Amino acid sequence: MSRGDIGFVGLGIMGKPMVRNLLKADYNVTVFDIVAESVEEVVSDGAHPASSASEVASKNSVIITMVPDSPQSEAAIMGPGGVLEGATEGSTVIDMSSIAPGSSQKIASACEAAGVDFLDAPVSGGETGAIEGTLAVMVGGKKEVFEKHHDMMSAMSGSIVLCGDYGAGNITKLANQIIVAGNIAALGEALVLAKKSGIDPQVVFDAIKGGLAGSTVMNTKGPMMIDGNFDPGFRIVLHQKDLHNAILTGKEAGVPLMVTSMVQQILGSLINDGKGNSDHSAIANFMEDMAGVTISGK
Repeated sequence: MSRGDIGFVGLGIMGKPMVRNLLKADYNVTVFDIVAESVEEVVSDGAHPASSASEVASKNSVIITMVPDSPQSEAAIMGPGGVLEGATEGSTVIDMSSIAPGSSQKIASACEAAGVDFLDAPVSGGETGAIEGTLAVMVGGKKEVFEKHHDMMSAMSGSIVLCGDYGAGNITKLANQIIVAGNIAALGEALVLAKKSGIDPQVVFDAIKGGLAGSTVMNTKGPMMIDGNFDPGFRIVLHQKDLHNAILTGKEAGVPLMVTSMVQQILGSLINDGKGNSDHSAIANFMEDMAGVTISGK
């Protein structure tokens, strides 16, 4: 017996496994993406296809959007053929995209004007977390709407926290992305220093991972740097987008973000080098190029 009907718009590297976890939890899921092949993939897993975001919303009272950035969220929800064209009063839109907090607030206002509930609920955990259903979800919105949909979001996540009003989820996500970016950059520098000094980076990793420097970032990204494996779990181009949104939000709030700005420039340089679709652990490539060594020795 189905636990309920869910609409899902956006079937990228994160969206597809999130839909699969909803299906595994016995939800009926109707999906749309501008890439037809992505729709076909999850339809073969049991989802139902739709021809637009509006059609998804017309068939479901709960609609999740999972797209790359603010313009795509605004278009998918408020634009022609978007969710609000098909949604009815009393529906709920949950935008799980990582976008600018101001954009979330703009979407929330449009939803409220249409009598539609809204949550901004960006996630952290990358492709691995999406596949395993262990994503951390950071939510902005009204408490009663959050509580109503908590169990459904649990099918895709390991933790869900209500962080505040509209936009608070995405402010929290930006804080997360600042910390992750700084950790990866520091880890890349440290392992390049070890390599250039003649010490095996694997030995350094094993020696320090259980101490104060140890972190989920180190445990996840260190082995990728050591193996020279930069297949994307979270792409550089997306992390650069997040840091750009963080810097804009910092400017609005009067908060200088010096470390964030530096790492964003590193990411921009890597994008110019054609590495935008590499995993963000490839931040280490920037340090490798400057030092004239590779951590992996490849």
